[in-house]
Amino acid sequence: MAIKITDECINCGACEPECPNNAIYEAAEDWKFSDGNKLSGTIILPNGSKYNAEELQEPKNDEVYYIVADKCTECKGFFNEPQCAAVCPVDCCVPDEENEETEEQLLAKKRFLCKD
Repeated sequence: MAIKITDECINCGACEPECPNNAIYEAAEDWKFSDGNKLSGTIILPNGSKYNAEELQEPKNDEVYYIVADKCTECKGFFNEPQCAAVCPVDCCVPDEENEETEEQLLAKKRFLCKD
């Protein structure tokens, strides 16, 4: 499953640079699927959703840092554990029970986001 940031976040920003998928954003910041990768044009995510990779998306949270579940792979294929959770000083990076995925699904998402 993806990771989420709870409302206990103190907005320290320690998590953002640790994310290998550029899935973490500052509160109220717009985001794009193309941020930090080579995605461009019309994309179809492994879950079947269709987007324009360069189109700005609405922030998922206006008060604290947030994680875009469609870009989060729990660091599978990069590290042994989610790096956001490893560096969070208040333990607010936790599994997102609303976005459960198998390890195979997470690795497929990693391959999709990191394709050349």
